[in-house]
Amino acid sequence: MASPVSPPTELREQVSSWVERLHEETTGFFTVLDRGGSFREDRWERPGGGGGVSRVLTGGGTYEKAGVNRSAVEGVLDPSLAHRIGARAAGIEPLNFFVTGLSLVAHPRSPLVPTVHLNVRYFEITNSSGKRVDAWFGGGTDLTPTYPFPEDAAHFHRALEAECRRHHPDFYSRFKTWCDHYFVNTHRGEERRGIGGIFFDHLRDGEGGLGLSQLLEFAQGVGGILPEAYSSIVERRRDLPFGERERHFQLVRRGRYAEFNLVHDRGTLFGLHTGARIESVLMSLPPLAAWDYSPEYPAGSFEAELMAMLEPRDWAADF
Repeated sequence: MASPVSPPTELREQVSSWVERLHEETTGFFTVLDRGGSFREDRWERPGGGGGVSRVLTGGGTYEKAGVNRSAVEGVLDPSLAHRIGARAAGIEPLNFFVTGLSLVAHPRSPLVPTVHLNVRYFEITNSSGKRVDAWFGGGTDLTPTYPFPEDAAHFHRALEAECRRHHPDFYSRFKTWCDHYFVNTHRGEERRGIGGIFFDHLRDGEGGLGLSQLLEFAQGVGGILPEAYSSIVERRRDLPFGERERHFQLVRRGRYAEFNLVHDRGTLFGLHTGARIESVLMSLPPLAAWDYSPEYPAGSFEAELMAMLEPRDWAADF
């Protein structure tokens, strides 16, 4: 059997260092954006190798719950897991895996402020001598509003489009479409979780003519996009008045958010299958949610307008 620990490659060390910096920067960003809350930190170790640092803010000024997690886990690559994650590593030779990344979800108090999610990760597979036999980047970010402000969706997507075009002319259109069809509750009649963003996975050496170092630069750009793409939305909406009707609809939409993360989300399923710390794996779940029985919303209501906003559209060009 392969050793659960393999010698780190140069790229692995570079990515790991960046993930640690991003964790600090992102924690600081949400601390300032929250206006009053602070993060609790928990460090954990995975029995099979590696561990992580979870930081969770609850009861803040702007956020009911916000989590910013980083992890770096490794171990023997089980053949069934290799197939599940889409690894290009076949044969009888024992293999090891290493994955590091950052994941965040922020659930605001106000239903007029959208929930935001972002993650970036690097996956590496090595043989028993430490030689890399497969490696790729994945990640993305998406916005989940519970009140229909189309201009917020347009702002978010335009920031993503500009960042993607810095690295490749086709990345935004490709990864927006991927996101539109990923964050979907298929068991709810293809209902989208939010207004999308970008999602990508298995970006390997040579993707779009880019090497792994260039793909790392792209992942770094995505990891640092929220100050541009999200903060001004929060500033515009955080102090607007709302009532019980808006709050209840927020809780219903949070229920759909929880359904996606528990039924479909790759990161949640990977964490469950690899024995990661369960509190960290389920960090993305909202603190409160509601499930109405077969809700219907009258035409012209803000609820109906929000549901119509969830259908894919070219947000970057429409406003």
